[in-house]
Amino acid sequence: MKVIIDTNALMIPIQFNVDIFDELQRLGFDEFVVPKAVLDELDTLVERSRGKDKMAAKVARSLANRCEIVNVTGFADDVILEFANDSSAAVLTNDIKLKNRLCKKNITVVYMRQKNRLATT
Repeated sequence: MKVIIDTNALMIPIQFNVDIFDELQRLGFDEFVVPKAVLDELDTLVERSRGKDKMAAKVARSLANRCEIVNVTGFADDVILEFANDSSAAVLTNDIKLKNRLCKKNITVVYMRQKNRLATT
């Protein structure tokens, strides 16, 4: 199964010490996709952030290299919603607004549960 990974989800390993790839595989996902829009967001965070946030963004940027990069740009949340809808993929995100938008479209959402594992809607 395919899962699209959002910006904040790529930062989970640093923020919560959870291996998102192991967790996604445990849930049955074997294709990991990151839109170019997410990489653009991470690059902006690396440039503008400091301290722990900057380090998390750098690690997230390197983790994205383990995924298939899809060349779609724009506002990341809109790109993810449209791409998930078109490709029948799930989405890994901790963004509440995006999660609500995805649920309204009946798109499967993978999210952090109890700060130590991933779960699906």
